[in-house]
Amino acid sequence: MSQAIAQRATMSDRTLLAGQEAMAGRRRGIRAFLPFAGPAIIASIAYMDPGNFATNIQAGARHGYLLLWVVVIANLIAMLFQALSARIGIVTGRSLASLCRTHVPRPVVLAMWVASEAAAMATDLAELVGAAIGLSLLTGMPMLPALLLAFGITWGLLNLQTRGFRPLEVMIAGFVSVIGLGYLIEMVIAPPDWGAFAYHSVVPRLAGADSVTLAVGIVGATVMPHAIYLHSALMPNRMPAHTDAERRKVLRFSNREVLFALTVAGLVNMAMVAMAAAMFHQDHSGVGEIETAYRTLLPLMGVAAAGAFMASLLASGIASSVVGTIAGQTIMQDFVHIRIPLWVRRIVTMLPALAVVAWGVNATDALVLSQVVLSLVLPVPMIALLYLSGRPDVMGAFAVRRVLRLTAWLATAIVLALNLILLLQTCGVDLTLLTGV
Repeated sequence: MSQAIAQRATMSDRTLLAGQEAMAGRRRGIRAFLPFAGPAIIASIAYMDPGNFATNIQAGARHGYLLLWVVVIANLIAMLFQALSARIGIVTGRSLASLCRTHVPRPVVLAMWVASEAAAMATDLAELVGAAIGLSLLTGMPMLPALLLAFGITWGLLNLQTRGFRPLEVMIAGFVSVIGLGYLIEMVIAPPDWGAFAYHSVVPRLAGADSVTLAVGIVGATVMPHAIYLHSALMPNRMPAHTDAERRKVLRFSNREVLFALTVAGLVNMAMVAMAAAMFHQDHSGVGEIETAYRTLLPLMGVAAAGAFMASLLASGIASSVVGTIAGQTIMQDFVHIRIPLWVRRIVTMLPALAVVAWGVNATDALVLSQVVLSLVLPVPMIALLYLSGRPDVMGAFAVRRVLRLTAWLATAIVLALNLILLLQTCGVDLTLLTGV
């Protein structure tokens, strides 16, 4: 009988059982870790979206390996905030948006919701346009049909939510694997200068105002508002913990997953910069758009390199669009308790991307514009997360301690300052007046 029940159990049910065995000490090593892997992998796709492709290609083409250290710092900050987001979901059993609705005055909550919805639409703009670019370049179809096809693919994948949490996690992990494999192929075809790679990963250097602008863009566009909201929403009840001892065990596994997933995302971003540095910096430093990068790669390195690049971009666009839609859905229902059919939300969030493509707006310019919108909204979840995670009446014994809280506030100040510089630069302010570089 028990064998028959086990055969009828869903993938999510089996994951829950495996997690309970791990918390009871009956699983060790990788077998204990795997049931807890998933939420951070889903959140990590935000750090490998098409906006990252555009910024990292420009950084590598123009400045070689110089800005790799910026990618490292940005990734460390992302790890900190995703870990805090997961922590608040595990300890309270509620999402960050839901906690804001309880602990923040209603007018502020409504303003936060509007800002967060704008971020969700800006995110979907970048992701759908990125997927459409990939489909268009791989198949030769015009951008508008490619966008509609990308919409159809993501809509189909969103239906995995009805089968529990595990199929969606496995699907996103598959897309992350495609992105990582694509850049591994790039590294094999055109190996970077590993000495320069290692040196610039740890030694901070800048070279003129343009490098400052790109450094700001890398950091300012790394910590994604929707990823912070979503990670906290994925944790409640995924692996139920009923005592403080169980919560500590889940937290340990969660922190390990954040370290693993964000390390993979960081390595992918470093590989993006290194690929552009190795292939474009010497003779094609003017490469600044995704389409140009593909068309330059094709004659330089052949079909394999160009195909791997576009497959990575396509996987990035589709996966991040799925994740962005789920994040937007969570933001709406947890901030204001409004539920709308998923297909309605999907169509509404697609409209900006449809307008951009229909009007013939430059795709890379649209990606940059989306990052500016995200920069404006970023302070909302960062400050809310730090405010709530440090309150004993919200977190109890798991309230973030002073040293970690100060570190997080310092990271917040750095990210917000860089976002401000990015916005001023976008508005035409001369960056040399601010930096002296």
